[in-house]
Amino acid sequence: MATAQAKAGRREWIGLAVLVMVTLIISMDMTVLSYALPFITADLEPTSSQLLWITDVYAFVLAGLLIPMGTLGDRIGRRRLLMIGAAVFGAASVATALSTSPGMLIGTRAVMGAAGATLMPSTMSLIRNMFHDENERRAAIGLWAAGFSAGGVIGLVAGGALLQYFSWGTVFEINVPIMVLLLILAPLLLPEFRDPAAGRFDLLSTVLAFVAVLPTIWGIKQFAEHGADWPPVAGVVGGLVFLAVFVWRQRRLADPVIDVRLFRAPAFSAAVVMNVLANFALVGFMFFISQYLQLVLGLRPFTAGLWSLPAAAAAGVGAAVLAPVLAQRFRRAYVAAGGLLVGAAGCLVLAQVGDEVGLTQVVVGQALMTGGVAMVLTLSAELIVSTAPPERAGAAAGLSETGSQLGAALGVAILGSIGTFVYRQQLSGAAPDGVSADSWATARETLGGAVQESRTLTSAAGDTLVALARAAFAAELRAAAVVAAGILLVTAVLAAVQLRNVGASVPGQDTSGGPGGPVTPAAARPPADGSAAPDTDAATVDAASVAVDPEPVGTVVEGAGPTGAAPGPEVRIGPPTAAPAGTRPAHPVA
Repeated sequence: MATAQAKAGRREWIGLAVLVMVTLIISMDMTVLSYALPFITADLEPTSSQLLWITDVYAFVLAGLLIPMGTLGDRIGRRRLLMIGAAVFGAASVATALSTSPGMLIGTRAVMGAAGATLMPSTMSLIRNMFHDENERRAAIGLWAAGFSAGGVIGLVAGGALLQYFSWGTVFEINVPIMVLLLILAPLLLPEFRDPAAGRFDLLSTVLAFVAVLPTIWGIKQFAEHGADWPPVAGVVGGLVFLAVFVWRQRRLADPVIDVRLFRAPAFSAAVVMNVLANFALVGFMFFISQYLQLVLGLRPFTAGLWSLPAAAAAGVGAAVLAPVLAQRFRRAYVAAGGLLVGAAGCLVLAQVGDEVGLTQVVVGQALMTGGVAMVLTLSAELIVSTAPPERAGAAAGLSETGSQLGAALGVAILGSIGTFVYRQQLSGAAPDGVSADSWATARETLGGAVQESRTLTSAAGDTLVALARAAFAAELRAAAVVAAGILLVTAVLAAVQLRNVGASVPGQDTSGGPGGPVTPAAARPPADGSAAPDTDAATVDAASVAVDPEPVGTVVEGAGPTGAAPGPEVRIGPPTAAPAGTRPAHPVA
């Protein structure tokens, strides 16, 4: 008789709400600083270099530590790491709000990034332990992804609203109540999980991961902002060299930070690539929309944020509703490709904006783009975490979030560079009457520079300069939209090909594709509190790695359904044969 996966109860769903709030806050902190920068500049008077680090250090440190922190959570306990990170994040938020110098602000933001790196993979990997039913876990990850997708937009709205009435420090102080709530509720609602056979934590691998990710993302962002120069090129090259050393070391360690053999599962590798490319298009293009709404259409920051709320709602529907429901009935290849095509359609709508009229196109196009891409981000997160064995879920979650950060940095750099080229080409002619050569040179750099220079000119010359710059930026946005649409179309083809053998599970059926299901021994089922099951003999452990939490991902073998069931695809993550007696497989992907 088949044993169904245990359903989640009220405790798990309330715990999920707490995790989504944490994810929302972390995502908000990536954008809430945008509107506070003028106030910080006036108050603390940072240099241009210090201002750059104030803006970027949070994301740099966050990206560099995601994978090591995910692995650390697998070893010391995911709930414990989450609570440590919450305490540090809350304290660092208070210190950031009270900063009295640029150096202090940079340091406290770096600490916030390190604490955020403990929170993100912990939230995703805990979902892996709280929701054992495949459909419930997919819905839970959808809600988690919706919180992350919506957080960036909500951060813009919240930042604009707070700064109208309070000091700039309040944009950081809003983190504190959520972190306090997490510290109170986590022991009551969230299970603890650690891998009892995780082995030692390799500090050198942690350093290698950090020095591989941080200079790579820094170099890409520098290239986008300042063009080709030797420092950003050296940063990217150096990061790639350290990445190669990191991978080389992981292949030789008995207890790696991230087991590179995970990439042998087609679903896992495809999900990671989808995650990077989807974030490339989404985050890279969002860079243009905020400028278009404010500098081309002339909207106030808070009003521009309000017009972005439909996109946040679409992201929530796509991630939390459409992705889980459609993935129950259709193959993930079709659902992922469909979401990417919807996102591409949104980009093509955005490609129709003009320099005077375009609000409708922005609202509709942004909603289609974020809704479609949010579906894909939910599916990719589910595939990454579910394909990895339970004891590696933290490291896999860290890898997923690192891919998101890398894709976002690449999107800003590449789409930003393409947009800058188009903008300058549109303004390549001679300066208009009444505009000095210096003002024209500044206007050709950025739209913001053109608006600032227009205030130093006569009314007629200023209006002419702004009109030309706005038309050039509209052309820049249209070009970026077409490129983003092309990226999403390529990713849709990739998803359709790479995930074609990953099936869908229907409620009432087992995940192997047949009407029956393999019997899951009681010893192989995870305890109700989410802790790791104790090891027994090798055969039981190997069976547990496949049968405890069967997922329709990995290598699919047609016609290999369970005994007595109709032929159907069996999802096999581990090796087809049991390990020899007395041994424990190092990893179910072999």
